Amino acid sequence: MILALALGTLGLALLSLAVGAAGFGLDVDPLILWQVRAPRTTLAVLVGAALALSGAVLQGLLHNRLADPGLLGVTGGASFGAVLSFYWGLAAAFPPALPLGGLAGALVAAAAVLMIAARTGSGTALILAGIGVAAIASALVTMALSFAPNPYALAEVTIWLLGSLEDRSWREVMIALPPVAASAAMLLPLGARLDALALGEETAASLGIAVGQTMARAAFGTALGVGGAAAVAGGVGFVGLMVPNLLRGVVGERPGALLLPSALAGAALVLAADLVVRLIPLQQELRLGVLTALIGAPVLLAVAVREAHAA
Repeated sequence: MILALALGTLGLALLSLAVGAAGFGLDVDPLILWQVRAPRTTLAVLVGAALALSGAVLQGLLHNRLADPGLLGVTGGASFGAVLSFYWGLAAAFPPALPLGGLAGALVAAAAVLMIAARTGSGTALILAGIGVAAIASALVTMALSFAPNPYALAEVTIWLLGSLEDRSWREVMIALPPVAASAAMLLPLGARLDALALGEETAASLGIAVGQTMARAAFGTALGVGGAAAVAGGVGFVGLMVPNLLRGVVGERPGALLLPSALAGAALVLAADLVVRLIPLQQELRLGVLTALIGAPVLLAVAVREAHAA
């Protein structure tokens, strides 16, 4: 299955390189292929893998199929950091300030959640702290939007919050790659610990698992991955929620077995979604975050109905 997912992701990546404003074809100017299509394709892989892997880790860590990277406030923190770079004019004066501001906001949000939940070291405390930080970040983003200095700034912020990979370059790849790679290095080896935590926090502790340390590592790794993804792509939601739930029917319920397949499937999903937004014949390109939300909402409802029937 992992081989099939890897080959599918590779096929979608090649297809992404072949799709441009003029339609299909690799027989284009090498400059366009390298400077326009290749960075966008690379970012789709990085963003999808980071979001889906983070979602799989959080669902295993918190024993909740509806857990999502936004649950820890990381996405909200990244949005607020990016909005501040727009609001203070940093993005206009220094373009890398936008993704760097998003990454900084994600890390600050994760640090705040960990500080609040550190005393108990329980999943419940982590969830409550994340919900609180997410609510504060959302309120701050709304406040910043309401005080936008001009309509142009408001439109720019709104478009960024909807999520997109349009007009991205290798500069964004270089900003996203280090945190996403570090996130994968932290999260992928957590499989055995997540399997132990599935038996309960007390049982995992009795087996020698450092529960608090595992939660801190998962939260920080998630912050790096989601922060790096949100910093360059904006608000691309539901990927971390959808992918692990779609794979459970094939992989099974063991949290550790979901990690690598989720990363590969997440990359394939975002590649496919980005292909769709480029191929839909609209006057303006559909935002990637809008499409993933349209796909993810029915999946969320299906999971909720399945959980209700199982109960």
